Amino acid sequence: MTSPLLSQPQGADYPEPEATSSDLDSRPPLTPARLLRSDGEALEAARAVARQALAGAAQRDRLRQLPWDEVDLFSASGLGGIGIPRAYGGPGLSFVTVAEVFRLVSAADPSVGQIPQNQFGILGLLEGSGSRAQKERFYTAVLRGERIANSGPERGTRHTLDVQARIVRDGDGYRLSGEKFYSTGALFAHWITAKAIDDKGRLVMALIPRGAPGLRILNDWSGFGQRTTASGTVLLDRVPVAAENLVDVWRLAEKPNIQGAASQLIQAAIDAGIARAALDDAIAFVRQRARPWIDANVERAADDPYVIADIGRLQIDLHAAEALLRRAGRVLDQVNAAPVDAESAARASIAVAEAKVLAGEKLLELAGSRATLAEFNLDRHWRNARTHTLHDPVRWKYHAIGNYHLNGAKPARHSWI
Repeated sequence: MTSPLLSQPQGADYPEPEATSSDLDSRPPLTPARLLRSDGEALEAARAVARQALAGAAQRDRLRQLPWDEVDLFSASGLGGIGIPRAYGGPGLSFVTVAEVFRLVSAADPSVGQIPQNQFGILGLLEGSGSRAQKERFYTAVLRGERIANSGPERGTRHTLDVQARIVRDGDGYRLSGEKFYSTGALFAHWITAKAIDDKGRLVMALIPRGAPGLRILNDWSGFGQRTTASGTVLLDRVPVAAENLVDVWRLAEKPNIQGAASQLIQAAIDAGIARAALDDAIAFVRQRARPWIDANVERAADDPYVIADIGRLQIDLHAAEALLRRAGRVLDQVNAAPVDAESAARASIAVAEAKVLAGEKLLELAGSRATLAEFNLDRHWRNARTHTLHDPVRWKYHAIGNYHLNGAKPARHSWI
């Protein structure tokens, strides 16, 4: 067996989504959420979500069926609020547990894993720059089972941090206008966040209730991987924003924080989950369907010494990536237990970057197995891997890691490191 091939599968016939608007007259139904109290409860809930998500993952990917039941189960199980601090009624579980929850769910269906990821990032922004009243309001909403999602970056700008959306004063409140894309989770959410520039040139984040006038969500995501994340367009046409729902996120860049590292930890966990699923499916394929090479002189592909060696090497690589993910979670927990300074924030970012690099690299290796036949839909692992890793270039993580260890340079403060 040769090394896994990193080539796009050919010949797969997949439907493209229709660019349809969601029902803006009503929010998604709300299923009350349970309150998880321990790491063990959270991991058991994640395994239950994973079991349900796995059952139809391949078919949902093939048909672009949105995972409404699985997303509802994730929320109802209480997993959406496991990072909310105890001071605000949440369980305040560890970063190690948060990462493992996302790894478990993503191994079953990485779209179900990615959809709630932005909610955790938004809650982190609230923790770092929101008022006490804002934290109480939105933490409570999430603990009830409501979902928050972002309207993502903007297309056609210089880079992902370049924001063209604008928010202006309108009486006692504001009006926000802009167009966003990569809005993962927005279609499933009760609240939509949108970043915009205010009249003083500062970056702010608005929390907008689903169904607000001028808010339109399109199901126009046509990516060849992560196909059921509904990561499409959000249109904002003079959307009203209450003053109490505006967060001064520009303040977060003025002080050391771990918001970017926490966000990247979840991204690394999703990568590790996809990698685990790819390896497990590759092993099952070799055992059940793969034919041995003609010169191997064995009856089964599973007895081919080169196949055995390849599986052994990939298993070791995946174990290393999973170990680095746990280490990164522990570093974040240690840093978060004390006041965060520039050095501890940098240490957290670099620990997570190291885990993300290894998880991403091994993910592409594992997902590129030769079992990319559309008949079995195993090519979805490769497609999901490419889609999830391309928005977050590894080369810049190598630069940040090397510059930190060689020159003591601290990473930039944003969500991508």
